[in-house]
Amino acid sequence: MSQDERGNGSSQGEFILLGLSNNPYLEKLFFVVFLISYVLTLFWNLAIIVVSQLDTSLHTPMYFFLSNLALLDLCSTTTIVPQMLVNICSARKIISWTGCVAQLVISLGLGSTECVLLAAMAYDRYAAVCHPLRYMAIMSCSLCWLMAIASWLTGITASIVQMSLTVQLPLCGHNRINDFFCEVPALLSLACADTSTNEAGLLVGSVVILPVPLGLILVSYGYIGAAVLRIRSAEGRRKAFNTCTSHLVVVSLFFGTAIYVYMQPPSQHPQHQGKIVSLFYGIITPMVNPLIYTLRNKDVHRALRKALRKQCWMQRT
Repeated sequence: MSQDERGNGSSQGEFILLGLSNNPYLEKLFFVVFLISYVLTLFWNLAIIVVSQLDTSLHTPMYFFLSNLALLDLCSTTTIVPQMLVNICSARKIISWTGCVAQLVISLGLGSTECVLLAAMAYDRYAAVCHPLRYMAIMSCSLCWLMAIASWLTGITASIVQMSLTVQLPLCGHNRINDFFCEVPALLSLACADTSTNEAGLLVGSVVILPVPLGLILVSYGYIGAAVLRIRSAEGRRKAFNTCTSHLVVVSLFFGTAIYVYMQPPSQHPQHQGKIVSLFYGIITPMVNPLIYTLRNKDVHRALRKALRKQCWMQRT
C-alpha cells in the first residue's frame, strides 16, 4: 500500500488537524497560552534534569526516576506543541502523513513509557518507606537502570504495535482529524472499514499499559499505607506521607485522563471532551509535573539555590 493510500487517499498525503477551535480570537489566545506553557515546560523539566545531574546529593534512585520523567515530559510536549503553534498561525492546518505517523508513534511511545515509569517510581517509594534501612541496597544502580530501560522498551514496543495496526486502515479520502494532534482514537474514527479488530487491539494494549501499572502502584501504596500507620510519631508519619504525596498526585492526573481517552472505543468517544482530556495529559500535565514534585521539596530548592549562587559567582569572576 502506498503512502498516499494509507494516508488519506489524496494526492497530497496530508491530514487536516481541526484543532481546538476555529474562532480566530480564541486561536490567538490559545497561541499565547500554549507558547507560554511550552516555554515553562522546557525550563522546569530541563532544570530538574540539570540540577539532578550537577548536585551529587541528588544522585539517588528517586531523582534518577524523576529525571527520566522530566525527559519524557519534555519530549512529549515537544512532539505536540510546536506543530500545534504552527497550525494555529497557518491558514491551512495540515500535517503530512509521515509527520502524523511520527507524532503518533512518539507521543504514544512516550505516554506508554510514562505509565510503566510511574509504577517503577511507586516501587521506589515503597522501598524507601517500608524498608528504609535496606533502601539503597534494594534500589541499586543496576536495578534502577534495568527498570528505566524496561519502561522505555515497553513504551516503544506498545507504540510500534499500535502504529502498525492503525496505519493499515483505509481512510477513503477522509483526512480531517478532529483533534489537535495525531493519536490512535482520532485516526480510528476516520477509517472507512471495520475497526473492531483495531479497537480490540487498542483495548488489550491499553489494559497492559494502563490498569496493570496502575494496579502495581495501588499495591505499592497499600503496603506504604500500612507501614505509615505503624509509625508511632506524628512527625514520622508526616514525613513518610510527604514523600509519596507528589507521586500520587501525578499518578492521579496522568492515569485518570489517559484511561478516559484509551479505555473506551473510539466510536463511543465524545470528540469535544476527548480533545479537552488529551489537552490535559498531553500539555498541562507535563507542565505541572515539575511543580508538583518540587514545590515542597527542600532538597531541590537547596540544589537550585546552590546552582544559582555558583552561576552568579562565575559571572562575577
